[in-house]
Amino acid sequence: MVTLVHTLQQHTDELSCCCFSAGLLATCSADKTLRVYDTADFSELPGSPLSGHGYGVHCCCFSSCGRSLVSCSTDGSIVVWNPDTGEAAAELQHPGRSPLRVCALAPDSSLLLAGACDGTVALWDFSCKTLRRCSSVSEASVVACCFSPCGQVFVTGCTNGDLKLWDVDISLLHAEKDAHDLGVTCCSSAPHLRPDGCCVEFRLASCGQDSQLKIWIVSQLEGAAWVMKLLHTLTSHSAPVLSCALSSDGDLVVSGSVDKSVAVHDANAGALLHTLKQHDSFPPRSPGCGDATGRGSAPLASQVLEVAPRAGCFEVYVTAVALSPTMPWIATGSMDRTVNVWRIGDGDGLTAAEPRQTECQGRKLPGHFRALLADWSEEDVQTWLHEEGLEQLVGNFKANNIDGPELSRLNKETASELGIESVGLRGRLLRKIEALKAEQSGSDAPDEFLCPITRELMRDPVISADGYSYERESIESWIRGKNKTSPMTNLPLQTTLLTPNRSLKMAITRWKSSQ
Repeated sequence: MVTLVHTLQQHTDELSCCCFSAGLLATCSADKTLRVYDTADFSELPGSPLSGHGYGVHCCCFSSCGRSLVSCSTDGSIVVWNPDTGEAAAELQHPGRSPLRVCALAPDSSLLLAGACDGTVALWDFSCKTLRRCSSVSEASVVACCFSPCGQVFVTGCTNGDLKLWDVDISLLHAEKDAHDLGVTCCSSAPHLRPDGCCVEFRLASCGQDSQLKIWIVSQLEGAAWVMKLLHTLTSHSAPVLSCALSSDGDLVVSGSVDKSVAVHDANAGALLHTLKQHDSFPPRSPGCGDATGRGSAPLASQVLEVAPRAGCFEVYVTAVALSPTMPWIATGSMDRTVNVWRIGDGDGLTAAEPRQTECQGRKLPGHFRALLADWSEEDVQTWLHEEGLEQLVGNFKANNIDGPELSRLNKETASELGIESVGLRGRLLRKIEALKAEQSGSDAPDEFLCPITRELMRDPVISADGYSYERESIESWIRGKNKTSPMTNLPLQTTLLTPNRSLKMAITRWKSSQ
């Protein structure tokens, strides 16, 4: 069962993309803005909308930790946002200033990829925001891209219908010619590596102008070439399919189409589970249906002009779909300017991930230990005091509104000002604070360089089956402790296979050298 639970109507032009982090939903539109919502109640954040692009925004995606939101636009720029505040943290330009159609972050957020209308892809080192390479991958526009779960290869889809597999040096590994007649529109990978003996494989969903949704098995035998094998061709849509997304476990695939419907399939069996139809017609814009340049309007509808021309401005093509990685939510965006949020009922392959504690070095660390000290709230500080046997100080800290940043700056003088008269108690507090700072010794590093389990700078990062990167010793200890679920999503790990993340290791080494 799939139930419509929210309709978001803040955008003033058609939707082009939507994406989830663990606790947020982001949407972007031809109206040149992004909007960010809290998935607890789907209220819009105070810093939303996010404005900074000169033309329509085509695509957006979150970093693995959810602390960065990336968007790309026809203006040829990528903007990196702080989704909580709505502030732009960085702006990157395509070297040729070509309009950008799609962007993607590696599962560990070490690399940022963008596809352009001139047939090139640009690859940045995300941590330091430096361009690694910009290369031509097609004679046609690149309108789809995604990374493999290991982050060492990526897929591109073009308006000429080809799907291609590349390594991070942008060397071609495999080409699937004419994967979709008349053009590819979107692709999405399942964020789990599936080992089969000495073969490593992952699933890929793609859709296109041929009205088809396809499920592929992308695999590589040890020491052999990469291959793509077609698993399913799904034909439930009657018009071009504009967007597709695989669930966090790879078992569901959702797609949106020019036929105004959303389809939910079982990705394993290829069976249609649900067809959703809720996006309604809207009145025409005045005075026209776009700006004078035409660059800021219809970012996705322009892909289907040859097949299904727009009749005035009344079409309600479903242009964007997304699945939450942790909760049973589907988001769908349309040319009717709305975003619908749906809840998937029990038994449909997605379940809400319950909050859990993280085990580290034999003791239980509460949830706030996974945030940096600078991000702690007053409540986090008070909880920490209880856990460290300093309950008698809670009243002092509460009365003085001490949060994480204030706690990190506490010294002998300020501790006295808080009314802590006991020299012994004051000394014990300061020792506890120093130990806490040492525990978070990697806190000055970019968040993607910190192991999600220990919150320390990684020395030997590896990619787990959930698509996240961890310090090898920490995730191996986690798995040995009979934890067969992801530390990040609480979903079952399909395999205990760990893949070295060489790109991230090199990025950490470069960052350390610059300090």
